[in-house]
Amino acid sequence: MATVIGAHNFAALKAVYERPSLRWILQPRMQLTFSGRRMNLQSKSSDEVEGSPWDNKGLLQSQELYRYVLETSVYPREPEPLKEIRAITANLPDFYMGTTPDSGQLIAMLLNLLNAKNTIELGVFTGYSLLLTALTIPDDGKILAIDSNLESYELGLPVIRKAGVEHKINFKHSPALPVLDKLLEDDKNRGSFDFAFVDADKTNYGNYHERLMKLMKIGGLIVYDNTLWYGTLAMPEESVHKLMRSERSYLLEFNKFLAADTRIQISQVSLGDGMTICRRLF
Repeated sequence: MATVIGAHNFAALKAVYERPSLRWILQPRMQLTFSGRRMNLQSKSSDEVEGSPWDNKGLLQSQELYRYVLETSVYPREPEPLKEIRAITANLPDFYMGTTPDSGQLIAMLLNLLNAKNTIELGVFTGYSLLLTALTIPDDGKILAIDSNLESYELGLPVIRKAGVEHKINFKHSPALPVLDKLLEDDKNRGSFDFAFVDADKTNYGNYHERLMKLMKIGGLIVYDNTLWYGTLAMPEESVHKLMRSERSYLLEFNKFLAADTRIQISQVSLGDGMTICRRLF
């Protein structure tokens, strides 16, 4: 049975963000020296105000260094519509599901390098990465966006419409596997996509990978989000919150699978919660 797109383990993530940071909880066993500062869930009117919801999202262990990256290289170049969606997302209890702006900056560069026109997105949430893609690809480009959570998508939809890029988006309110399988029934869809971004239920990543590999062009990219799972992959299982363990276990195996998959070239980058970039070789 297909797991629903966007069905992250909300209880687990909520447990992490309602307590001192997960790294702080695990510090005695891991002998790490990370800050125990609590996450501030209140939205801020300015990117420059200390305590932004994005402070602890990245894997960089210095908040000051991460803020430097955001304020120097990311925020000054972030289009205004993306700032609007980020502000909307910051007010939500599950804001941490949104794509981080530094991750978005890399995705935009990858899209430009590919000259991508036909893309697919599994897991949309409020639409930060979707809007970023729509702003980046050419006017005749298309994005197949799939998510079973219509309510979250509709929060960002007014911004997408105001940005004038809704015509590029084909949103499917559905679990992903049936949509992917339907695409594969038509041979013209095979090898027709330039780029895919996957930020969905983690335990289906392997199922998505096999289908996306058939849909991607040779040289096309698949980007998987959350492949470092809040830093827990390098921690002993007994040290990890029990609600985080099932996804942790699956991602450990998925990362090994990607590393051994000779059909792709990979790069795992520590932006946001970790992203793995896969380039189809054949």
